[in-house]
Amino acid sequence: MTLAEIARFINQSPLFYQYESGAVTTQQFFDEIRRVTGFLGDQAEFGECFADIFVQIEPMVQLQAALRQEGLSTYAFSNTNELAAEHIRRNFPFYGTFDGYILSYQHGAMKPDGRLYEVVEREAGRRGADILYLDDRPENVVAGAARGWQVILQESPAKSLAAVRELGLLNHGSASG
Repeated sequence: MTLAEIARFINQSPLFYQYESGAVTTQQFFDEIRRVTGFLGDQAEFGECFADIFVQIEPMVQLQAALRQEGLSTYAFSNTNELAAEHIRRNFPFYGTFDGYILSYQHGAMKPDGRLYEVVEREAGRRGADILYLDDRPENVVAGAARGWQVILQESPAKSLAAVRELGLLNHGSASG
């Protein structure tokens, strides 16, 4: 298969969901990709191709740093998989600055499944309006709002920064954007 066909297979098959929800291991995921697509490279090569889809959004990195500077804990809460998480850890230093990580593949559930939101509450030791949650998927934000969380739909860095400022979580000079 071409790279485009491989991407289409991954995105349209239940295999990707199974991988991100932790139902299959990285090895099982890779073995099935090789079997179906005929990919001839090794797992490391596949992992780099598969996970190299991320870009650092500098204003959001600055926002997370500013929130931490204000003394607030920050957590990465993501529907993701082991290959993507490892790639991000290696290539984006800011990722190491979170207080905790709630990653779907490690907990057997994906947002907007309430079980994963419960993990956030347990890990953070906070509930309801004590949690500010930013996400770019409306259905995930709705699930957070249903738990009483303060939520922001991430549409642009400028909108998110303005919303965080409106909540009074940043000193006027903290974070640019």
